[in-house]
Amino acid sequence: MLQLAIPHPRFIAVWLRNVRVWRRYAWPSLLGNFGEPLLYLLGLGYGLGRYIEGMADMPYMVYLASGILCATAMNTASFEGLYAAYTRMTRQDTYGAMLATPLQLPEVVAGEVAWCATKSLISGVTLFVVALALGAIPMDPVTLTVLPVVILIGLAFGALAMLITSLAPSYDFFLYYFTLFITPMFLFSGVFYPVGTLPSWLQTAIHFLPLVHGVELVRPILAGQLPDTIALHLLVLGLYLVGAYQLAVARLRRRLLV
Repeated sequence: MLQLAIPHPRFIAVWLRNVRVWRRYAWPSLLGNFGEPLLYLLGLGYGLGRYIEGMADMPYMVYLASGILCATAMNTASFEGLYAAYTRMTRQDTYGAMLATPLQLPEVVAGEVAWCATKSLISGVTLFVVALALGAIPMDPVTLTVLPVVILIGLAFGALAMLITSLAPSYDFFLYYFTLFITPMFLFSGVFYPVGTLPSWLQTAIHFLPLVHGVELVRPILAGQLPDTIALHLLVLGLYLVGAYQLAVARLRRRLLV
């Protein structure tokens, strides 16, 4: 029977530990986080965008920037919750040291998920500023409301990454996750083109995945519109967050404490 994990506010100590470590290599981390998305923005936005007048009643640069912003949040949280977290768990035995203190496993996992979301926010803000400078995002205070959505995307994918980390026997295991889950979402969740152009059966399948719901929240806001079915999109992302977090704690409890 799955034991419900409710983290104590002590999880902030785990988050602060990761912040202190990150500060030592902040600049290389920032460059790595937004370098590839920036290339997509420049290469496709200015290159392909010259041949596309608009998409979904908005300039293609705006359309692309909103999708890349969500994909950046997904990828940043995923890498942090996979490779970095797995290193802390295995090579560095950081989790073992944390669990020797009053910290409990739910707090350790919650702190890691919160840090994944923080990294997503950092990458998202950096890309947001660059997109603003390029004219890909309108200069409007309302557009700042996408940042809480970026945090929620980071939380959901951070929790999913922690679940995969709890199952991983080695770093190579993460290739399956990226190949079978992350990359298909990146290609089919409306980052580059409308989901409505896909076959109906694939559209149905895609809407069970989290990234498309983040995109459908962020894109209308950046276009100065109100998203449709906001509650549904928030619910799906929230279910992924809560479900993956509970499973990750349960799996890590069996892996580290039994």
